[in-house]
Amino acid sequence: MSSIRVLPDRVANQIAAGEVVERPAAVVKELIENSLDAGATRIEIEYRNGGKSYLRVEDDGHGMSPDEALLSLERHGTSKIRETDDLQQITSFGFRGEALPSIASVSRFVLRTRPRGKAGGSEILVNGGKLVHQKDCGMPEGTCIEVARLFNSVPARRKFLRTDNTEAAHVCRLARLYAMAHPETAFTLLENGRTIFRSPTCTDLRERLREIFGGGFADDLIEVESKSDGFSLKGLIGKPGVGRSTRQEMIFMINNRPVDSKALSYAVIEAYHTYVPKGRYPPAFLFLSMEPSAVDV
Repeated sequence: MSSIRVLPDRVANQIAAGEVVERPAAVVKELIENSLDAGATRIEIEYRNGGKSYLRVEDDGHGMSPDEALLSLERHGTSKIRETDDLQQITSFGFRGEALPSIASVSRFVLRTRPRGKAGGSEILVNGGKLVHQKDCGMPEGTCIEVARLFNSVPARRKFLRTDNTEAAHVCRLARLYAMAHPETAFTLLENGRTIFRSPTCTDLRERLREIFGGGFADDLIEVESKSDGFSLKGLIGKPGVGRSTRQEMIFMINNRPVDSKALSYAVIEAYHTYVPKGRYPPAFLFLSMEPSAVDV
């Protein structure tokens, strides 16, 4: 029997990548959340071939110093928590410090970042978990991350990816979810150089939905709001009689995190059971807020 030993970081990161990064949309999710945590007011997402060959997420957030940029690629390198008690009051999206090193271990990964108020930026290139270089670069304030050749170093994982169109649909839906949850942030989504949607900073959810789905759809929604025992629910739901052919427009957020909740879906469908035709689903964009300690993230 072989002796027990501690795995090298590169191997550990590739194992972690199997849990953190399942498909290109998972990469986009982690990078968008980092941008939002960095206080970005503008986020641009670009992908090619469903995200399998190339992904880019660029923001105007607060950026990182060269030393911070290197630390962000170390396992469990995070600015979000310090103590165990912080886990009970998590208000940021990311906090584990696993995403960037995991992504970098299974791709050709380029990070460019420039802190606010600094004259220049820093570029880091990692290929399959190996640091190739860190050098100075010119760029606007913020962070730009490019991920190319995803899973090329893990062929077994790459063969389980779906077609380009299927992976692209997942990326597009995810980008729209975060755009809906954060109307105060401008979002742009590009596929193979073509603009899928572009939404400037919006004043509220209805305006953002008008940008994404069109004015006719947004006008068929009514506002709801309720508060009780530390919980707050608000959002937009379809007028009686307005239905959709799928559940794609039944969107739920808990503390601004997109969630799939059978309980919430069932509650909404039951509430509409006499108001929409059989086989149709009510559009609903609902935001549930509660104390961070009440949510297991």
